[in-house]
Amino acid sequence: MISSNDFRNGVTIVIDGQLWTVIEFLHVKPGKGSAFVRTRLKNVKTGASVERTFRAGEKLERATVDNRSMQMLYNDADGYHFMDAETYENFTLSRELIGDPADFLKDGMKIDVQFHDGVPIGADLPAHVELTVQETDPGFKGDTAQGTTKPAKLETGATVNVPLFVNPGDVIKIDTRDRRYIGRVQS
Repeated sequence: MISSNDFRNGVTIVIDGQLWTVIEFLHVKPGKGSAFVRTRLKNVKTGASVERTFRAGEKLERATVDNRSMQMLYNDADGYHFMDAETYENFTLSRELIGDPADFLKDGMKIDVQFHDGVPIGADLPAHVELTVQETDPGFKGDTAQGTTKPAKLETGATVNVPLFVNPGDVIKIDTRDRRYIGRVQS
């Protein structure tokens, strides 16, 4: 059991037999009345998010979630294939389970996969990845206009917007949460 006072981002709880992850929480202490906790929850299976308010100190069932470090082997029509780094078991995760950051997965990359009752329920990619630019229009000396971008295709097949000075073959750093270019990696 977990108290609503102990909510933190990423905590997984069980409500009506469904798994929910806390995305945001706010402890509110009004001048009149008792304190409460306002939360935004995300359904682990469907991805739907809802806002819900709990009384301060309300007890809820905490889901037991195991995090395992896994290495991506390859991807195909069935999904993304991973190997547990400790037990060498293989798992296949669907694109829906991983979400949009799946565009930045490359062979050999290590990620954390969450399991509940032996079933994978989610995956956490690193916040930043370094990938090689495969295709983009060439940059020219002096192309330094502020805020101007061009599309670039990365080694994983994902397309992101990069500044004009980025060339094919450059290794760049990308934020996996919002697909944002961060910078070039010095070699």
